[in-house]
Amino acid sequence: MTTSSTRRWRLFQFLAEVLADRFVLPTKRLIILVLLGTPLAATGFWLDVGYTMFWLYNGLILLASVIDWVTLSKRSDLAIKRILPEQIDLGQRFSIQIELDNHSGQSVAYLLVDDLPLSFEGTAPIAGKLDTGQTRIAYTTRASERGEYSFRWLYLRWHGKIGLWYRQSRFSCEQSLKVFPDLSAVRGYLASMQESLIVDGKKIMRKAKSGSEFHAIREYVPDDDPRFINWSASARSRKLMTNQYRPEHGKVIMIVIDCGRLMGVELDNKTRLDISIEAALTVAAVALRQGDQVGLLAYSHEIKAYIPPGKGLRHLHTLVSATYDLKSDFVEADPAKALEFLHRQQKRRSLIVLFSDMENYLVEDQLGSYLWRMRRTHLLLLLSLADPLLHGWSHIESANSRLAFVKSVAQRFQLDRRAFQQKMTGAGIQVLDVPADQMTLTVVNTYLEIKSREAL
Repeated sequence: MTTSSTRRWRLFQFLAEVLADRFVLPTKRLIILVLLGTPLAATGFWLDVGYTMFWLYNGLILLASVIDWVTLSKRSDLAIKRILPEQIDLGQRFSIQIELDNHSGQSVAYLLVDDLPLSFEGTAPIAGKLDTGQTRIAYTTRASERGEYSFRWLYLRWHGKIGLWYRQSRFSCEQSLKVFPDLSAVRGYLASMQESLIVDGKKIMRKAKSGSEFHAIREYVPDDDPRFINWSASARSRKLMTNQYRPEHGKVIMIVIDCGRLMGVELDNKTRLDISIEAALTVAAVALRQGDQVGLLAYSHEIKAYIPPGKGLRHLHTLVSATYDLKSDFVEADPAKALEFLHRQQKRRSLIVLFSDMENYLVEDQLGSYLWRMRRTHLLLLLSLADPLLHGWSHIESANSRLAFVKSVAQRFQLDRRAFQQKMTGAGIQVLDVPADQMTLTVVNTYLEIKSREAL
């Protein structure tokens, strides 16, 4: 069992403090000079002046070391400050700036290392020369996991003019940084004001032009429905005009995200939970732009977060703040408990979009009864990420009996997944099992298709 650092032996605490904050160590130059003294001393012994050469050489090194040690800049003469952005996106490179102040009155050669969290990409020590006054340097890194991270120490080594000894110290600079999901797709949607939405270079379905809510009057084009011609406006403008309708606004979209054990599996250097959250935030942004209300529920074996439905793009920041630090738990998820909680909270008819894993749908015995009960008052959409390993195994060549057995088992699992999809489709519940790179595209398309046919 480990012991708290505050309860360790005082001598150990003192040594740890010295090594980390006030330690002086030799540079490569000093080590090379010491090693060069060996052949000089050997030559001196061969010429019968060995002791003289030995003491003279080492005395000069000792004198230079004392001078170098005395002229080393003091820790109090140096100050360091780290400048972090307020937030960053997962997987995106960003810059961290370090501000150094030198009040020693002399130039200082240094090595700087930042105390990065383990999930951040490591960087090499930063070397440079610090002149008197303020200097600002920068380096880039990126985070591989979402969440809130703490930055504490900055480690600095510097040497004097002769360069024989390093002084090592650490500077406290406690800061925190929030790593949000990759919101590049979300920003692309919000920046797009065109009739079609584009993601990853692919054009997805056009915004619905039909619906029950009157939107505007515009000039008639050949593809328009002649039943919507506005004869009064046509007579006034002497042009054929038509009424434009859109789907009714103010519908409720509830996003339900599974944070159980299976959602922690990695696909393409991201977990299933990361991919689901990015797709969920994208469809939330589209729904909020369409004028709908969006709520969110995250669960594993218990309810982890619940955000009531809200409207407006400001509500998107609330959803992002509730999901950026969600982690997958090492427990089995309980979707039945989440749906039961949602059934009590959400009485108004809504579109429930459930991001989970197909294995949870297949093995959860009580899930079917909750789905059957909720479909009476809500529209359900179940989403799952297809397993690329399972797909690969089901298409391998049966070169031997072992591979044939593996292929048959993989195909059996795929048949089970398709059978569940067909069963749910027959009950009026849409189930989508899509690859990771098509998740965002599919869920946004499905939402827009549901809006266009007024299914809510």
